[in-house]
Amino acid sequence: MTSKRPIKKAVFPVAGLGTRFLPATKAVPKEMLPIVDRPLIQYAVDEAREAGIEQMIFVTGRGKTAIIEHFDIAFELETTMDERGKDLSVLEPTRAVPGDIITVRQQVPMGLGHAIWCARAIVGEEPFAIFLPDELMIAKRGGTGCMKQMVEAYEKVGGNLISVLEVPHETVSSYGVIDPGETDGALTEVKGLVEKPPVDKAPSNKIVSGRYILQPEVMRTLETQGKGAGGEIQLTDAMAKMIGNQPFHAVTFEGNRYDCGSKLGFVEATLALAMEREDMGEDVRAIARKLLG
Repeated sequence: MTSKRPIKKAVFPVAGLGTRFLPATKAVPKEMLPIVDRPLIQYAVDEAREAGIEQMIFVTGRGKTAIIEHFDIAFELETTMDERGKDLSVLEPTRAVPGDIITVRQQVPMGLGHAIWCARAIVGEEPFAIFLPDELMIAKRGGTGCMKQMVEAYEKVGGNLISVLEVPHETVSSYGVIDPGETDGALTEVKGLVEKPPVDKAPSNKIVSGRYILQPEVMRTLETQGKGAGGEIQLTDAMAKMIGNQPFHAVTFEGNRYDCGSKLGFVEATLALAMEREDMGEDVRAIARKLLG
């Protein structure tokens, strides 16, 4: 019987070292790097809140305390701003009710699957969401966020869901790809998952992006799972074992994805979001024209 218990918990694996952004990430977590004026982790948490998720579980590592402090009350800052008549509403998204932010350490870097497994005691027997903050998912103007789209789909079909995006077929060898079954609008049945297939053997051009809704049984699969690609415990391997045992669907996201784990993707996201802003869009376009001129 398919469970449709509401999605109220989300896991954010944020223990990575961010080596691709050194030296910027030597002392600053990569999840705290800003796209314009909001750190990556804030975009992910805002997306989670929009989808009705109440409890954020950060799987962290050493040197990541700034992420937690970001969602704490900055007494000195707020007092000073208030005394100077500054608008405090800009800090509202950074506030969290005690108990809504929970952290657990991933003591050894053993892969995404292991990071998710580290949150097992907090997740318990509830279905949960997963956010990879490196993948910045931005809704179309006036549209809803990726996780909200997924939660709406989950309320229809239950089970497990992953977000996917359609890419040019010649680029699929760089991504995880789904083997699709029946399609119903944005929903696609998932018959299998293939990691970085050769272009001529790829079952589709729908790539897995960094949002998931999984049933708690995945934790028991991860408990006994051996190491996979790269000598790490892979989440993809655990999800593949659940296909056929529980409903498994993909949701094609109506919006834009930016790979902020890469420098080019980070720059692209910064430019794209800056140009969308009413307070600076025209000025940013003028700067771009000047630089290209």
